[in-house]
Amino acid sequence: MACTSCSTSDGGAPKGCKNNGTCGTDSCNKLTVFDWLSNMSLPNGETPFDCVEVRFKNGRKEFFRNTEKLTLSIGDVVATEASPGHDVGIVTLTGELVKIQMKKKGVNHTSPEIPKIYRKASQKDIDIWSDSRDKEEAMQVKARELAIAHKLEMKISDLEFQGDGSKVTFYYTANDRVDFRQLIKDYAREFGVRIEMKQVGFRQEASRLGGIGSCGRELCCSTWLTDFRSVNTSAARYQQLSLNPQKLAGQCGKLKCCLNYELDTYMDALKGFPEFETKLKTEKGDAVCQKQDIFKGLMWFAYTDNFANWHVLNIEQVKEIVALNKQGKKVAALEDFAVETATEPEKDFNNAMGQESLTRFDQPKRKKKNNKKRKPFNADKKPSSDRRNEPKNKK
Repeated sequence: MACTSCSTSDGGAPKGCKNNGTCGTDSCNKLTVFDWLSNMSLPNGETPFDCVEVRFKNGRKEFFRNTEKLTLSIGDVVATEASPGHDVGIVTLTGELVKIQMKKKGVNHTSPEIPKIYRKASQKDIDIWSDSRDKEEAMQVKARELAIAHKLEMKISDLEFQGDGSKVTFYYTANDRVDFRQLIKDYAREFGVRIEMKQVGFRQEASRLGGIGSCGRELCCSTWLTDFRSVNTSAARYQQLSLNPQKLAGQCGKLKCCLNYELDTYMDALKGFPEFETKLKTEKGDAVCQKQDIFKGLMWFAYTDNFANWHVLNIEQVKEIVALNKQGKKVAALEDFAVETATEPEKDFNNAMGQESLTRFDQPKRKKKNNKKRKPFNADKKPSSDRRNEPKNKK
């Protein structure tokens, strides 16, 4: 099914589907599942799986049972069961892969509570669905104004119309519990539809709205990440990162999900390291760890009475000193075990793209030097000092 909403406008600029980063026709949906069983036929006597996966706005997916035995394929617009009325969505997956997805999401495919598909959406259903979607932007602005008028500490991040236009769901974020009973009454009076409020987390809000991260790429949560795992400050400590909230927090205000990406690699590398709180006993005094390079296997130690001078030791040397300390022996000094780290030569990076610095216009222009060669001295002419004494010709 072609995506008509992603076409260009009259001026040539992209029109956009206004779907907050996810395509309404499943052409650019981040949650698209590749149906690798589409070209395989079922054995004789087996019927296709009677459940399908349907996607709605902003990546919301649900499973429905095809009780009417409709011939459905990926991209079909269907009318599904809702409470009350019906909803309109797009089929994203059919066949045996739906059973695998239901098992992954913890949904029992034999449960009688699975909602059903009514029919393929008619043109009238699609028109009502499209008109309802066009009202969402103006309605969201009005909803925020009413929430501000009630002085409620909440943020209306998004809203979603049901396919038949009989109900609208408002998604909001809040730090504390919000009493919005009077707000719902004002919404019902203003919009004339059934109102439902649903609170979402700050990570889910960033996923729905999308944006550009500090790395310069689109947010992982809005492009491909679907499993939001908890991120702790210990992940930053293991990776030797500065605990700066402004650098570690993403657009959602929480710790960045990418802190977990390389955490397992750091944890594996730290298995062979002595503890950071390890104290080495020498005849010159006790030494404590100040810094460690995980992938080079180095640790920096300093005496407790002189933190200005650091000594670099390999982890094997640290383990050797710790073993001697456990036997009640002390080493003479850390200087006997310290290793000299060779400083890496400065690398001269060439500009492969042929681009110059962006700050090249910030510097004031230098005055050009006069490189014209002076004329050689002519011996026939008199010096300028002699010509000054000559009388001037009178006219």
